Amino acid sequence: MQVPTDQSLTTLVLDAAIAASRLILEVYARPISAAIKADGSPVTEADAAAEAVILDYLKPTGIPVLGEESVAAGIIPTLGERYFVVDPLDGTKEFIKRNGEFTVNIALVEHGVPVLGVVLAPATGETFIGDASGAWFCDTQSGIASERRAISVASATRPRIVASRSHGHAALAMLCETLEVEADVSVGSSLKFCLLARGDAQLYPRFTPTCEWDTAAGQAVLEAAGGAVVTLDGARMRYGKHDLGFLNPYFVAASSEALAQRAAAEMTRLLA
Repeated sequence: MQVPTDQSLTTLVLDAAIAASRLILEVYARPISAAIKADGSPVTEADAAAEAVILDYLKPTGIPVLGEESVAAGIIPTLGERYFVVDPLDGTKEFIKRNGEFTVNIALVEHGVPVLGVVLAPATGETFIGDASGAWFCDTQSGIASERRAISVASATRPRIVASRSHGHAALAMLCETLEVEADVSVGSSLKFCLLARGDAQLYPRFTPTCEWDTAAGQAVLEAAGGAVVTLDGARMRYGKHDLGFLNPYFVAASSEALAQRAAAEMTRLLA
């Protein structure tokens, strides 16, 4: 098999996300039936069906895939140093509520870090791409990607935060005061990373649990746009935590390494 190039992989991942989005919208257009998984989170027919479509697209590459619904079914492949991470429907609660804030997430991880990511919001067609060439935005609502537009992070004297002061962790309000946060920007799913990537906000602190498939694609987009994602010890958030059930520690995503480090240190102090 011919070894795919970086750009051909990006195109393949984008095509897979568009195909999954098309299927998700078909389910979205009719009454939605949800079940509850073992971890207490909801799942719909769209989740498994979208993952199956994505797996079909990615299979010819021969690269292993860590998929949320596959893991839920007990299917965990030998990953190695290079593998895809897939969340076929991030924000299932938003999907069920029909508020449009759900996404398809596909990332490529190499040596523990996401180097390629696509985050696609089926309800709006907003699509964010991050790879070695940079970070990009395009519209896929027609089923075909529009011309890509470069995006990048933006600094602010008083950062905007993508988290709710009233519904988040008890330490969140204190963090907002310390960092002189200007305003909250409320949005669901991995779109939080994407708002930072295109300069609409500067800070996303996470005090509640996430899994690797929730964050890998968003991290790839944000880092490609010039941002940073670090755990509370200040290290870049990494992937392949099989021994922890692929759970992430608390983290902070920010528009710059300096802001990420400052927020991580403050979060550590507040949690102590």
